[in-house]
Amino acid sequence: MPAALAIDWPQFRGPHRDGKWDETGILESFPRDGLKIQWRQPVGGGWASPVVVQGRVFILDAELIKPTARERLHCFDEKTGQVLWVHAYEEKYGEWTYVPERGAGPTATPIVEGDRVYAVGASGHTHCLDVKTGTVIWEKNIGKEYQVAEQSCRPSPLIEGSLLIVFTGAMPGASVLALDKQTGKEVWKALDDPVSNSSPLMITVGGRRQLIVWSGSSLASLDPSDGHTLWREPMVTSNNDSVATPIFQGNRLLISGLMVEVSADPPAATFRWPEIRTPTKRIISNTSTPVLQGEYIYGAKGLGELVCLDAATGRQIWGTNTLTAAKNGASINITPHAGGHVLFTDEGNLILAQLSPSGYRELGRSHLIDPTWPFGQTKFVYAPPAYANRHVFARNEAEVVCASLEAVGTDVRALPAQPTTP
Repeated sequence: MPAALAIDWPQFRGPHRDGKWDETGILESFPRDGLKIQWRQPVGGGWASPVVVQGRVFILDAELIKPTARERLHCFDEKTGQVLWVHAYEEKYGEWTYVPERGAGPTATPIVEGDRVYAVGASGHTHCLDVKTGTVIWEKNIGKEYQVAEQSCRPSPLIEGSLLIVFTGAMPGASVLALDKQTGKEVWKALDDPVSNSSPLMITVGGRRQLIVWSGSSLASLDPSDGHTLWREPMVTSNNDSVATPIFQGNRLLISGLMVEVSADPPAATFRWPEIRTPTKRIISNTSTPVLQGEYIYGAKGLGELVCLDAATGRQIWGTNTLTAAKNGASINITPHAGGHVLFTDEGNLILAQLSPSGYRELGRSHLIDPTWPFGQTKFVYAPPAYANRHVFARNEAEVVCASLEAVGTDVRALPAQPTTP
């Protein structure tokens, strides 16, 4: 058997921020008695996904012990789950956050590059730490320098060249900030838009880089070198609906259930569908990011139905409600892998499946982690998992778990460190 490739997961949605997982040597079906849990460790509240780099797993959470809240970045050993270090700092959390039914904590997933890990807290407190020791290299409390809404800094940061780009909705005029990743010094600021839950994405169109930001009041493209607005389309979206990360392929830009065609000279955007762009018509799911593959889109609807859409028209080709129970807040995270897909549901189930224009074919299902966040009469798990080095890493508001996805007898070699930007 040829050697399999082991790949880290250094940021939100993977090595290239596109949600794809390219490792080989992975199980083609699940054991009857479920996946083997390698280790588990307690964590606190929050919805930031795990990241896995250089044999370390990083989790950002909040410890809420009234009257004091602490945000914490945990570093675990990837193979054993041993706690290597924890960086904690006090943060002001409102009275409402201590009510378990409300839920509170950081949502932005950390990002690792080289020997540094960057983390953005729920109200904009940003840290750059040494990967190995947890030593603070620099910190910047955006919520003290600008007006930042409480618990609103949910989009995950990204790195573009020498810049750490954060989307916090800071006012005035600093909704998007570019910081020097070496020092934390502000390089540029842009937009007066309210923040959303959608993480920004960097794309290349006609050889030119564009930073795509879906805010509470617009869909915008910024020049990442200086923050200049390349194009901006007003589009009001509530914070509850603006969760999906933008998806880019060819010249198509998919924003949840809204298809946009992007051009380069001059930079511009043209809406393709739907014809009516009210939120109810252009939001597929308010909890999950869809997948765009060739001429087809796969994604969840609001109540948990998995659907396939025609990418050119938005027409639904098929749907199935067999993945998770129908309910408000249902979530299905979809990760393309090796010609198939790995799906993670709000019930904490991991599913192997094949998605194609002809339908949905399930190959295996295993319960990975219990849902813990209460909404109505149901509990949910929302943070998308990380896939790295033939393992899956998932967290809820109580613990992080690591389970093996390695096929028996796989000969594995590690790839060199991967860049965090395409």
